[in-house]
Amino acid sequence: MVKIIRSTILPASIEDVWDVLRDFNGQDRWHPALAASEIERGRDAAQVGSVRKLTLPDGSELREQLLTLSDVDTAYAYCLLDTPIPLFNYVSHVRLLPVSDMDHTFWQWEGRFDTTLDQQEAMSHMIGTDIYETGFGAIRAYMGLGG
Repeated sequence: MVKIIRSTILPASIEDVWDVLRDFNGQDRWHPALAASEIERGRDAAQVGSVRKLTLPDGSELREQLLTLSDVDTAYAYCLLDTPIPLFNYVSHVRLLPVSDMDHTFWQWEGRFDTTLDQQEAMSHMIGTDIYETGFGAIRAYMGLGG
């Protein structure tokens, strides 16, 4: 199993960052890797068990399911149900913590997955760099937080 952890500090309050990240159906608004997001079967995006269908810019699709959501812990977890790439048993955790002396937010994004041996390096780069690190920069831009 491959484990990827990335983290950053955002110059914004935890409440403001959580307001954006908490929306399980809102990632397409800020992450450039996504063209569209839709919650299946008309469920509430904040309901554990909800499934989102994500469309990528090339038209391919993947499906993810919300496993946990905690406003108290400012955290959620989701898993990958269907994907066109060789990721198996993918589970991701997003957690925010306050950096109280600066009114900033610490954001940790972690994922674990299986893949074929010949794809470990490529999938690790895709998740850690193309998804997580690009997401950090995209949130900064979306929220107007600068560099």
